[in-house]
Amino acid sequence: QTCNQHNAEAPILERAFFRMAQTEPNLDHDVSWFLLPPNWAKMLVGLISLLCFVNSYDGDFVFDDSEAIINNKDLRAETPLGDLWHHDFWGSKLSSNTSHKSYRPLTVLTFRINYLFAGGFHPVGFHVINIILHCAISMLMVDVFSILLGGLQFSNKGRRLNLAPKTSLLAALLFAVHPVHTECVAGIVGRADLLCALFFLLSFLGYCKAFREHKEGHHFSLFWVLVSVLLGAVAMLCKEQGITILGLNAVFDALVINKLNVLEFVQKLLHKEKSLENSGLLRKGLLFRVTLLLSGGASILYIRWRIMGTGPPAFTEVDNPASFAESPLVRAINYNYYYSLNAWLLLCPWWLCFDWSMGCIPLIKSVSDWRIIALAALWFCLIGLICQALCSEDSHKRRILTLGLGFLIIPFLPASNLFFRVGFVVAERAIYLPSIGYCILFTYGFSLLSKKAKKKKILAAAVLGILLLNVMRSALRSSQWRSEEQLFRSALSVCPLNAKVHYNVGKNLADKGNQTAAIKYYREAVRLNPKYVHAMNNLGNILKERNELQEAEELLSLAVQIQPDFAAAWMNLGIVQNSLRRFEEAEQSYWTAIKHRKKYPDCYYNLGRLYADLNRHIDALNAWRNATVLKPEHSLAWNNMIILLDNTGNLAQAEAVGREALELIPNDHSLMFSLANVLGKSQKYKESEALFLKAIKANPNAASYHGNLAVLYHRWGNLDLAKKHYEVSLKLDPMAPGTKENYSLLRRKLEQLQKKGE
Repeated sequence: QTCNQHNAEAPILERAFFRMAQTEPNLDHDVSWFLLPPNWAKMLVGLISLLCFVNSYDGDFVFDDSEAIINNKDLRAETPLGDLWHHDFWGSKLSSNTSHKSYRPLTVLTFRINYLFAGGFHPVGFHVINIILHCAISMLMVDVFSILLGGLQFSNKGRRLNLAPKTSLLAALLFAVHPVHTECVAGIVGRADLLCALFFLLSFLGYCKAFREHKEGHHFSLFWVLVSVLLGAVAMLCKEQGITILGLNAVFDALVINKLNVLEFVQKLLHKEKSLENSGLLRKGLLFRVTLLLSGGASILYIRWRIMGTGPPAFTEVDNPASFAESPLVRAINYNYYYSLNAWLLLCPWWLCFDWSMGCIPLIKSVSDWRIIALAALWFCLIGLICQALCSEDSHKRRILTLGLGFLIIPFLPASNLFFRVGFVVAERAIYLPSIGYCILFTYGFSLLSKKAKKKKILAAAVLGILLLNVMRSALRSSQWRSEEQLFRSALSVCPLNAKVHYNVGKNLADKGNQTAAIKYYREAVRLNPKYVHAMNNLGNILKERNELQEAEELLSLAVQIQPDFAAAWMNLGIVQNSLRRFEEAEQSYWTAIKHRKKYPDCYYNLGRLYADLNRHIDALNAWRNATVLKPEHSLAWNNMIILLDNTGNLAQAEAVGREALELIPNDHSLMFSLANVLGKSQKYKESEALFLKAIKANPNAASYHGNLAVLYHRWGNLDLAKKHYEVSLKLDPMAPGTKENYSLLRRKLEQLQKKGE
């Protein structure tokens, strides 16, 4: 649908629009830079953005990828697609008290498609999509910057003209190679920011399409305005920041389409001048379009709020310490300091870190703190830019500076703590969209310097040098995101006070079996943050495995004292108490863990082990059965049931449980082994032999498998095969319990048979 203004006004609007293109200064005029055809410019930007981040294509799942992808049940085929619309980004129910309320169903849907086509959790496909998305966004930026820097003008055939080909190419290159984007591109979780940015830009370009010139005069297309609102909604369903495009479209409409002088308009509004009627707001339909944008945005936010629930997300003090400060002044100072750090990352993206929480940035508690200078510098620059954007007599300057500040500030608002508490201090991913504003301001500054500079080529070479440095920094940072070890260690020099950095380095070392080094980093994490319960839990686990039970108990007891609903710490405390033979306390700890986490199969498994130690066999079997109901693939629980029933002489029941387990986990060699033992005792030798051989094929170096198969053959009378497997078992484990004695008995029997034969 097309909304036309009165025909009598059309010539006036045509002349105004033509004049904007003709009389405004051209940014490219004094800039010494490459001039390429639009398609070539886009290809160049795409190739250079690919060069920056292509080395992350074969990276692992790192950091938050584990929770958002590997542990997220919403990616699996068995989860109904409808659940995506009721779950948060991490797979938790939005109604849950522990949900972060990050509602990004379209992003999760793309992860699910990745998982489906890859046939499992293979990170290459996930990384490739991220790289392609960033390249596509960077190429779109050529069009976006040509509008923001050169204005919106169409040819007689309705094709949009690029009035700033040089500066739009430079700004797009700056965006494409900025190192701060590495987290979004190389970290798979950054898919949310990339998809959001893609639809954010498409919404903006769609809004621009509403203002084509036709023979009948300047008009706007209601269809494209509504499409823009719809694309803004899609952007928000990828990540929350997407909704801000509707506000930016309104700003663009006022400044570019209506050429509104904001200061003059405010002055007239304050003085209630009648000339407001002639300001073009009503004549050009701005109020109508802004009303559409606002009502669309309000409707989208209302629907999201209803789906999300009225409760705000629950964050802890370590996530965002400034937001928990009692003094409003301390909160305000620290929020502004965080803004200055974000600005610094845009200006000098050299010190990058995967996580800026947990003491990485200590709170400013006094005005005597030297870091106050950063706040002063930030606001000095912002106020200077705002004054120029409002008061400059150059309308072209006013427009570009206002658009630059708008794209810098408005997309950042959801991460600013102004409207609600966020779960981070500084997040590099949160400035993916605001970097558009930075690129506008940088490019405009370069054009102003070029205008005054005598040696323009030297200035252009300096900018080219900045681009090359950013390319190298992006490639280096991208390689650091390829593995958790590199990523976590790279953060030690940037945020040495960050307890989470030390915790993650320790966890990575522990996963690789280097417990001694892991203990060192866990201890440092606890020293930096004495309330870091996850570090205490992991350190307690390692100490438990090293039989340092006393210190392990102290750490785990402190962890549950600090966080009474920490189910994993309660379970681990129960394991330590069980090892210390304090059975009643251990049982109580296990039940406390289950109280805080109803579906906790590992805890039921450990509770079953406790009951087995106390000869409470029925309770043990019930606990293990609960574990297998909650987690049907819980091999250890199935095995313990089979072994307990076998040891207590319930062979028929043990056989039934073993067969049930193998139906659920058909390739588990330990279950084959346990069931084979039961069948052998029940004199079902042929079936027992088949299971033993299958288990050995799956795990040929298990001495006990060969030893027990030898016992089966011994009983069965296949003495030569028994001798062969006894010898294999002893070769694999010379100290195998019982095998030496059985082998000696077999040899004596064979000698006796040989003597009789003689």
